[in-house]
Amino acid sequence: MTGPAEPPRIDPDVDLRVPGDRGELTAHPAAVLGAVSAGGLLGALARAGLQAAFPHPPDGFPWATFGVNLSGCLLIGVLMAVLGRAGGGRPLARPFLGVGVLGGYTTFSTYAVDVHRALLAGAPATALAYLAATLVGALLAVWAGDATTDRLLWSRR
Repeated sequence: MTGPAEPPRIDPDVDLRVPGDRGELTAHPAAVLGAVSAGGLLGALARAGLQAAFPHPPDGFPWATFGVNLSGCLLIGVLMAVLGRAGGGRPLARPFLGVGVLGGYTTFSTYAVDVHRALLAGAPATALAYLAATLVGALLAVWAGDATTDRLLWSRR
């Protein structure tokens, strides 16, 4: 016999089973918008700085964007493990850190542009390698961040 099915999650940044999360968006919409905006600014500035420090030619492998996306995904996994399994944190932590900072830091739109630029520059092998490596690497990074942090948190209890 199995237990009741877990209700579907509507938004990964709001756990509707947690009363504080349910009221987060409706109770303080300006605070949530401010937290996301401030975090997004910080994340985007960090990403832009790294991309400016490590430019690449159109036919070269975009290491800066690759590193940003993988490190951002790793940190998203860590953040979700910490907030989801270690008590939830402050009400605006997810909007500020998850949606704002890490959402502004990671850049899957630039990823798509980089693939397109490599194809136009006549480097289909680079484009395909980057396309596949980012997809697989990002998924593995989220999983590794979540799993490792979860193990560390549970080993301390």
